[in-house]
Amino acid sequence: MQLETLISQFQNKDEKAFEQLYHMYKESMHGVIYNIVRDHDIAEEVMQDVFIKAWNKASTYNSSKGRFFTWLLNIARNAAIDKTRSKAFKNSGKNLNAEFFVDILETSDNLNTKTDAIGVKGFVKKLAKTCIEVIELLYFKGYTQKEASETLDMPLGTIKTRNRNCIKELRHMLLE
Repeated sequence: MQLETLISQFQNKDEKAFEQLYHMYKESMHGVIYNIVRDHDIAEEVMQDVFIKAWNKASTYNSSKGRFFTWLLNIARNAAIDKTRSKAFKNSGKNLNAEFFVDILETSDNLNTKTDAIGVKGFVKKLAKTCIEVIELLYFKGYTQKEASETLDMPLGTIKTRNRNCIKELRHMLLE
């Protein structure tokens, strides 16, 4: 069956079309979600939510604006990010810290030697403790600047300034 026909049937609430699309895309969606949430059970739960959301919003898909896969991928990515920003997720301690991220980079077999050669761990260790805290919350744990401000008990303006200065410092280190 052609994909366009399958999508059209899906939009008309055909359950068989839903099942086929689910089986076609479930592994890809799970992979994208897992890369964000880093927990297979949570990724499975979010994936189920993504397909339910796609089913409920099927009429909003427009092939002239992009591929179905891309539309579904955006739903999955946004749902995974929303999950990591939820209080329950943050409280569960499932977020990555900067050290874990660096370890992934150093041990990943799929990274080329140029990427590994930039010495991410060395750059992270050179940052001041306050920079590491801010960068970890904003970039690795998905906190908003307001949430980082509350977590670190700092004024929002201080978080914004430190973020800007720390990123500038990292950029300077990388370009030296």
